[in-house]
Amino acid sequence: MQVVISYILAIIMTISGMITNFTGINFGKKEINLDDFELVWSDEFDSDTIDATKWKGVYGGITRAVMRKGGYIHSDLAEVKDGNLHIYAKYLEEGTGDGPAGYYSYMMYTRDLHEQTYGYFEVRCILPKGAGLWSAFWMNSRGMENVDGSSADGAEIDIYESPYYHQTLFHDYISSNVYYDGYGEEMQGAKMGIYEANNPYEEYNTYGLEWNENEYIFYVNGKETARTDFGISQSPEYLVLSVEIGGSNGQPSPDSWAGDITKNENLEADFVVDYVRAYQYK
Repeated sequence: MQVVISYILAIIMTISGMITNFTGINFGKKEINLDDFELVWSDEFDSDTIDATKWKGVYGGITRAVMRKGGYIHSDLAEVKDGNLHIYAKYLEEGTGDGPAGYYSYMMYTRDLHEQTYGYFEVRCILPKGAGLWSAFWMNSRGMENVDGSSADGAEIDIYESPYYHQTLFHDYISSNVYYDGYGEEMQGAKMGIYEANNPYEEYNTYGLEWNENEYIFYVNGKETARTDFGISQSPEYLVLSVEIGGSNGQPSPDSWAGDITKNENLEADFVVDYVRAYQYK
């Protein structure tokens, strides 16, 4: 029944333009077999702080406020405790000392610390609650912004994003996407679709990507959701964890794809990450 429902939703979204790569979708046709891989990098978040040998703050610094879409990112919004990484999203009336009043969250990546070509990549997490914001586990490459008509030099690969908290029908769904050729008019992209997780704002789920020279295969809880040969990167990619606020120039937008963050009373969303793991083919 779930396959039938997902198929109907995919048709609806294709017609409406929400999916641009419908032919790449498969529903539960494969389960990931980790026997095919070896673990080459991981963070289990079992220390007391974010491991600076594994993660960097985006934009070259982790202690200063940086404008990002509808809010700001700052390292004060992230901590490790009780065996999990927590990235918060909240409104700070006093700002951060080096940043103005506004909505704050955080983004961190493995650039220069771990970059990998091909393999299997997985996060186990609980999604942050709230309209107007979304968490993501994604990959990017130094060459993604090269506009040359090719994805070989890098792509943005959104293993999952979670912008649907505010929607009744798609509340428990995540999306997966691929983009290359930069973030301007030349950008090429394909939205794989949206896929249901298991009570993802209250319980842990896993979101994974298998990537080889021929295709991307996306997974939720170890089961295939989509595969595509669109935009295959052939360059090292780094891992990114983020919580973002919909909007621009530091101002939230009520028309964000994630909804209106100003409708959240006493917002303090918590993105809880149990682990991030990267595997290479044996």
